[in-house]
Amino acid sequence: MVIVITGPTAVGKSDMSLFLAHKLDGEIINADSTQIYKGLDIATNKIKDTEGIKHYLFDEKDLREDYNVFDFQQDARKIIDDILARGKTPILVGGSGLYINAVLYDYKFPDKANDDYEGLSNDELYKMLLAVDPNTNIHLNNRVRIISALNYYKANGTPYSEMEKDFKLLYDTIFIGLTTDREILYYKINKRVDKMVEEGLVDEAKEIYDLGIRSKAVMTPIGPKELFEYFDGKITLDEAIELIKSKSRKYAKRQYTWFKNKMNLKWFETNYDDFSKTEEAVLDYIKEKMSK
Repeated sequence: MVIVITGPTAVGKSDMSLFLAHKLDGEIINADSTQIYKGLDIATNKIKDTEGIKHYLFDEKDLREDYNVFDFQQDARKIIDDILARGKTPILVGGSGLYINAVLYDYKFPDKANDDYEGLSNDELYKMLLAVDPNTNIHLNNRVRIISALNYYKANGTPYSEMEKDFKLLYDTIFIGLTTDREILYYKINKRVDKMVEEGLVDEAKEIYDLGIRSKAVMTPIGPKELFEYFDGKITLDEAIELIKSKSRKYAKRQYTWFKNKMNLKWFETNYDDFSKTEEAVLDYIKEKMSK
């Protein structure tokens, strides 16, 4: 049985995964698209204390390396199979819904490269995609997935969004979503950003900035690129921090949209005053599902 713990940022996913790993003889697999990279510890809110639990796909790639959802799919499936073979429980934890689904369902990724799209802007590519797949949920700025979807349509004559409806689950899986009131979540996100700044987010970003690294790994997560604008003298530090908070809140909103449309989750409210109550409720649900 595979356990998934997901939800928007700042709802306690890491704490929940550690609790369940101790209770269910589990090992944890990162399902955050940016925590695979070294050097983004604060920006990606990487777990500091693993409590002796084995963690996978954290800190494995250099910021200059390209690592995509297809690579993650292959790596995570091998790890899940190994954990299951040893009689333990794989716990997939993170907020990257596409990465989670790509591992657990029979997602097939078309080739990314296509010379026909050289020189076209993201806006132009997105308009091309909408013309053949008006129901797409791919984001305007996700150039790689847009090209993949265009290639899929070119090869098969059917929209990529229609293909997604036929995905089959490859593992017995329990899907858990953690959630909270939207205003509470936004407050928690703002406080988390403040804490990240206190812990050295600006220094972490400045080190990367000085190295001249502008890879996808650096420019995708919220935090570094906003601070780069501050280092460039385009905005003040306070403006950069407020931009990080604003984008983080908007990202959480997009996460909810993905979870609602793409995942079949059992939702649990995060009790910030007594998180143990949330932990026990989730554990009871999992045990009940496992017993059937």
